[in-house]
Amino acid sequence: MDYRKEPHGLFMVIDNKSFYASVECIKLGLNPLTTALVVLSEQPNTNGGLILATSPRAKKDFGIKNVSRQRNLPNDPELIVVPPRMNLYIEKSLEINRIFHHFAAEKDCYPYSIDETIVDMTHSWHLFGKTPEEVARNIQLAVRNQLGLYTTVGIGDNPLQAKLALDLFAKHTHEMISRLTYENFAKKIWPITDLTKVWSIGDRTAAHLVRMGIFSMDDLAHTDPRWIRQEMGVIGLQLFALAWGIDRSKLDHVIAPKAVDISNSQVLPRDYRTQTEIEVVIKEIGEQVASRLRHRNKKTTRVSLWIGYSFAAAEETGSGGFAHQIKIDPTDSTRVLNRYLLKLFEENWQGETIRNVGVSFGDLVAGNEFQLNLFLSPKKQLKQFDLDKVVDEIRDRYGTTSLFYTHSLLDGGTMRQRAGLVGGHNGGNAFD
Repeated sequence: MDYRKEPHGLFMVIDNKSFYASVECIKLGLNPLTTALVVLSEQPNTNGGLILATSPRAKKDFGIKNVSRQRNLPNDPELIVVPPRMNLYIEKSLEINRIFHHFAAEKDCYPYSIDETIVDMTHSWHLFGKTPEEVARNIQLAVRNQLGLYTTVGIGDNPLQAKLALDLFAKHTHEMISRLTYENFAKKIWPITDLTKVWSIGDRTAAHLVRMGIFSMDDLAHTDPRWIRQEMGVIGLQLFALAWGIDRSKLDHVIAPKAVDISNSQVLPRDYRTQTEIEVVIKEIGEQVASRLRHRNKKTTRVSLWIGYSFAAAEETGSGGFAHQIKIDPTDSTRVLNRYLLKLFEENWQGETIRNVGVSFGDLVAGNEFQLNLFLSPKKQLKQFDLDKVVDEIRDRYGTTSLFYTHSLLDGGTMRQRAGLVGGHNGGNAFD
């Protein structure tokens, strides 16, 4: 592989170590590295409590892993258990990224997730140190001194190398810094035999590669690219490039999606068995997505409903649920859209126990015009249009629960309980 033809730069992928747990430790005046703490979400739909974050010491001393359940927690007085505060984590994430802006232009900082950011240091790293490693250390110290948080840094000649350096090496070193380059990539990466440790290779992909006789990154790098593309399609070529540390992506190049659907889904707080309860949730989700349509000044011409069965129902029926859609005339009316959603549900539901509900509106068109249906009363249509507009305005100003339909008070309604959640978890108060 002639690396001279590949893009060369200086990129850092910076991860906030055990982010949620570390933020909570700092708020308690404790050291994130020496405190045993877990962040536990106890929302009804987490089946007895879900562990969202674990401090390094809690992982080491108690063997606790993220996404474990409350029942896996040991009864130990040294272990601190706190609820999530998503608004606080979002605020701290923004503060951390503002620190990165002191080392690179804001346009060169690309948040990858709430706790991870890609920073293009190609044009600025030499202003902050003699080596990339020294610059990474200075960034770590800036975050540590200003916010008390620890960061891990992967460095690479491109974003892919920086990400692999972070995940595979930096997280396991005392300095929490590691660097991959075109020159050392093969030496460090090709010996890896547990393919699932490599970013973007999941269990199913690894199993597929093993069936093809590819047992290591070395094997992957020396596979015929034409053959792997024939076997796996474009993903095969991407994996081949991965094995050579090649990344030609341009982070500043915005790709416009070909089609955009507006959707929402819920994992229900318990198994829903009655038609009335299920329809309440469908209507609530329909209201939320219809409101988002109107806020974007769009109308939909395709309504989709997805229903997921409970574990027991899936075992009994041999199916995880159903998904159906229907083409309609352009509309953003909550009442009209919910009528189609309920129609899809009633035509396809056979009494199974439900645990998931999803709604999607697609094939969007501009919402500038309001077209009356000649077969319906113009007065009633205009009245419904005005009602949707007023409801949106009141909720925008005073909050989602300031005004709601009476069906949300019935058994099964989840809107009021979910109104304060962020990402499905307790938002908390960022200023507590």
